[in-house]
Amino acid sequence: MKGVIGVAITSASLAAKKRILTACVRLFLEKGYNRTTVAEIVRDADVSVSTFQNIFRAKDGVLIELIEFMFGNQFGAARKIVGERIPPVYVYAVETAIQLTLTELNENLRDIYLEAYTQSEAVEYIHQHTALELASIFGSRLPGYTESDFYELEIGSAGIMRGYMARRCDMYFPLERKLRRFLVMSMSAYSVPGDEQQKVLEFIAGLDIRKISEQVMQELFRMLAMHFEFSLDDVKAEQGGRV
Repeated sequence: MKGVIGVAITSASLAAKKRILTACVRLFLEKGYNRTTVAEIVRDADVSVSTFQNIFRAKDGVLIELIEFMFGNQFGAARKIVGERIPPVYVYAVETAIQLTLTELNENLRDIYLEAYTQSEAVEYIHQHTALELASIFGSRLPGYTESDFYELEIGSAGIMRGYMARRCDMYFPLERKLRRFLVMSMSAYSVPGDEQQKVLEFIAGLDIRKISEQVMQELFRMLAMHFEFSLDDVKAEQGGRV
């Protein structure tokens, strides 16, 4: 009997977790992370506050699962759009340019990303995930560097990324300037020579980065909707970003 009860509880917990994740992702995209309350989450998920707390403790527990999914898929979506054959440093430039542009296209995504780069567990996941990618991209340029070295460099570049995400673009600081500033600083940190940096910057400037980022955003929304099983028609995310 104990075994049967255990399975029933586990099944119920898994079902509740799925409903919570579905409600959270939909609400985060519709309202933003900070404007979504636990009361709204438990109401939409049809669970009690105690059930929510037993599974996730707080909203930041949900954020970690969401960020893991987003970081695991957004760069793949980006590469699918711009192509797989560009050199690694160009891949890095495209991926980071898209990430910065996404936060200008959609304020609710900005909210999610800023919170992710602030919450300790979420940003630790970002550091570890990105450090591995950095090692694969820049390892040949920095042959003496270990994964720990790239992890430490990522802490710095992530801080720059968060700062630029938080600063909205305007007529005095347009998107093109923001992307250039970030890329010059980050590529310098990873020992990309100046002449190669210039070629990368010219490549990025030649892309319609807004259009590409819009495509990535829609693909990301589609994947989120499929994974967490909600309808995109229910998500009224802001589209009027100031780019």
